[in-house]
Amino acid sequence: MTSTSKRNHGTTSRAKDATRDLRPLDQLAERYAGPAAEPPPIRGYTAMLGVFVAAFTGVALVARRAGLLPRRISLSDTMLLGVATHTLARIMTRERVTIPLRAPFTRLQGADGAGEVNEEPRGEELQRAVGSLVTCQYCVGPWIATTLTAGLLFAPRVTRLASGMFAMVAISDFLHQAYAGAREWSR
Repeated sequence: MTSTSKRNHGTTSRAKDATRDLRPLDQLAERYAGPAAEPPPIRGYTAMLGVFVAAFTGVALVARRAGLLPRRISLSDTMLLGVATHTLARIMTRERVTIPLRAPFTRLQGADGAGEVNEEPRGEELQRAVGSLVTCQYCVGPWIATTLTAGLLFAPRVTRLASGMFAMVAISDFLHQAYAGAREWSR
């Protein structure tokens, strides 16, 4: 074999090895997506899942050691924090004012009415995975609920105050929508 053909053979061989030696998570993403779809950022999702589980576990362990872990959460706190989680999820994922938090991970698609925007995730792996999180109110909900739960454990009065305020915003938003619907219906 000549030196040129050895070089070309080595390059071809390395290219084949590179496609054959995909990391297990990359292989999983390829198999999951199939031929018709772009593979999801599985490594990014895996990292985020690890952070979420570690954060929740850390909060629970610290609360337990501090003697703050309740046997149960009251229905009124569950409802209050649930409404606050709903409102905060909308604010975090859709409001114009929180664009600076999402901009490193998303691309603007356009206005979506009522002070909201429509965005899509951008980038690769972790950037795209975070973009998926911060543009999905359902996805960000558990993160917000975990944060509010930690607040309820370690600073209950402040957490109830802030959650009450966000519950008021939710009620106001629904009343605005009802008012707009009533006006439209009366025309």
